[in-house]
Amino acid sequence: MEAIINADLNNYKHASAVVYLLNEYAKDPMGGGAELTDDVKKNLVSELKKRPGIVIFLAFVDDNPAGLAICIEGFSSFACKPLLNVHDVVVAAEYRGRGISKRLLASVEETAVSLGCCKLTLEVLEGNRIAQAAYKAYGFEGYELNPLMGKALFWQKILT
Repeated sequence: MEAIINADLNNYKHASAVVYLLNEYAKDPMGGGAELTDDVKKNLVSELKKRPGIVIFLAFVDDNPAGLAICIEGFSSFACKPLLNVHDVVVAAEYRGRGISKRLLASVEETAVSLGCCKLTLEVLEGNRIAQAAYKAYGFEGYELNPLMGKALFWQKILT
């Protein structure tokens, strides 16, 4: 049996599933290929709890953690409305190909609509063709304001 739920980080089973699934993603080449540090494993849930704009969905298959979506509420200044950024999407290797990411994204979208969000956003690696195909099939596309200026790029500057 499969279930998609809104995670309750005060529930030990949910909190453990979040750490487990994010670590599985981190170990995958698309997640960097290395386990989360012990510090991250120890503190992830408590740090997520401190942030009111975090929304987390879990997928369970036969009571086993199978998928995860961590979302962060943001704000679109151009639309003057909230948005929901899909920060992490994980489907454990043994559960891939079952449509779990699509059902996770459906739950994310339903929540975003209920929050009055104007859009969903996410970033995906150029080399992650499988995730790109899943996101495109769900309706995501590259972001641009003006086609003459091209699509937006996602950049970062590491601070620590």
